[in-house]
Amino acid sequence: MPDLNRRIVVTGAAGLVGQNLCLKLHEAGYTNIVGIDKHKHNLDLLRQHQPYVEAIEADLAETGDWAAEIAKADTIVLNQAQIGGLEWDQFERNNIIATQNILDAIDPENAPFIVHISSSVVNSRADDFYTRSKTTQEEMVRASPFRHCVLRPTLMFGWFDRKHLGWLRRFMDKSPVFPIPSHGKYIRQPLYEGDFCRVIMGCIEQEPEGEVFDVSGQERIYYKDMIRTIKEVAKGKAAIIHIPYWAFWMSLWTVGLFMKQPPFTTRQLEALVIPEEFPIIDWPGRFGLAATPFREAVDETYNHPVHSDIFLEF
Repeated sequence: MPDLNRRIVVTGAAGLVGQNLCLKLHEAGYTNIVGIDKHKHNLDLLRQHQPYVEAIEADLAETGDWAAEIAKADTIVLNQAQIGGLEWDQFERNNIIATQNILDAIDPENAPFIVHISSSVVNSRADDFYTRSKTTQEEMVRASPFRHCVLRPTLMFGWFDRKHLGWLRRFMDKSPVFPIPSHGKYIRQPLYEGDFCRVIMGCIEQEPEGEVFDVSGQERIYYKDMIRTIKEVAKGKAAIIHIPYWAFWMSLWTVGLFMKQPPFTTRQLEALVIPEEFPIIDWPGRFGLAATPFREAVDETYNHPVHSDIFLEF
């Protein structure tokens, strides 16, 4: 039986993974959950909808009182990450400096088990700020003297998704057209956040020391078909059109001139069209889970009577 009173500290608790994980932990009976995040608005949403979480507002790239929570933790879900943005220093602060600060705050005499949320991009041919910083972050955790496991998820979607598919879904209702670059036949392996959180919980309970899990969606699907499924299930309004790659790239470049943190960048577009697939391991069998079919997961994500209406800020 899992120790439901163990002190679990979740960094990046106000984001997509963090919000979903805290909810799933509570539903499973865990009673000692601490969430740390620097995003005030999203952390306030966590406090409002999940008052059982001890929510702490802190920038982990800066030293502070939050370090005491790391020292007292039984488990750390190392989850904070800079995903989008145009400047390297954002990725360096949130993915590298913050991780070093967390590792420095651990009490070696009472070290917790670390579940590190890495990314499938460490296996990617893409070369961008996110890939570089997440690769360095994973190397730091694996080189540390502390017990840990590593999870490398692919593109995720689910409740509280402010980026990725969540932003695309909302765009369908704001624009009369939804553009897809070129033919749209880019293989994606979207991972349902509900499934991923159950994998994290399996790692919390089993503490598979030193193991690395490539956690991808169990279905391979073209990007264009993924978008059409979301439109059908969520009843999106936009007409789907295909436009030349260069026109798509130029439109993103133009948006980037006026937005400090655009939801989708030229670098992400370049990564989207790289023809690559990620390993599919039997994580359902490893952790005793059943993977949720993509269409069913989309329905749960966008048609839930409560969680579908909670929107996080960038």
